[in-house]
Amino acid sequence: MPEGDSVFRLAVRLREASEGHVVADGELRSGASAGQSLTAGRIDSYDTHGKNLLTRFDTGLTLHTHLRMQGSWTVTARGRRVPPRIAHQVRVRLRLDDGRTLWGIDVPVVRLLPTAREGEVVGRLGPDPLRGDWDHAEAVRRIEGRPDRPLVAALLDQGNVAGFGNLWVNELAFLRGVHPFRPVAEVDVPALLTVGARALRLSAAVPGMYQVTTGRAVKGESHWVVGRAGRPCLRCGTRVRVVAECAGDPERRRTWWCPRCQPGEFG
Repeated sequence: MPEGDSVFRLAVRLREASEGHVVADGELRSGASAGQSLTAGRIDSYDTHGKNLLTRFDTGLTLHTHLRMQGSWTVTARGRRVPPRIAHQVRVRLRLDDGRTLWGIDVPVVRLLPTAREGEVVGRLGPDPLRGDWDHAEAVRRIEGRPDRPLVAALLDQGNVAGFGNLWVNELAFLRGVHPFRPVAEVDVPALLTVGARALRLSAAVPGMYQVTTGRAVKGESHWVVGRAGRPCLRCGTRVRVVAECAGDPERRRTWWCPRCQPGEFG
């Protein structure tokens, strides 16, 4: 699932492939700037904030992209293109001075803006555990500011803390032994965020640990509850439950929990 760690790893891959290279030719094929050429711009750096990727050029412009649930990036060698079956899904094309090409595939958010105005697209976001300016206390303050809010909704709100998507929210609730719909006021938020920040960093940086929450990188055993509805809890054997969506969540994401390990109203 594309979450903060997914985008962090993507930035590392794109940085290694293209930072410092000049765009020999390329263009945007989506968004308000569709059709705009990016030719002759040098890729200066990549940055991430939560699930947002910022590609900065020496021209003073930043390409802001967001994968949401379906987007991806790929790099092809000199003279190679993406397969014809997905060519119509290309939203960004950047052919570099060494012949390789970066392709943004089915990326739903594509914005080009002056680098000085990046705050317009990421300024509303909460602290990000994967950034050097991570502010644990500020994230706690934002979450605890609405004590009656269900934990799962508070953590999914990127204005509180950036980078935790549905997988991490559900797994963190299990790891802390709290029901995902428990009110924030009944949760030890500082402790939960300490665990969450550590887990997200391990997922982003340690080989073989990407989105592994159980410590076992084995198919079917890498997550405690996510995707395990109706199957035995890996800790206690109780059948994992799921509800179709979080209240008020426009993306209608599912929520999983173990009734025994995470007792609560729906347990």
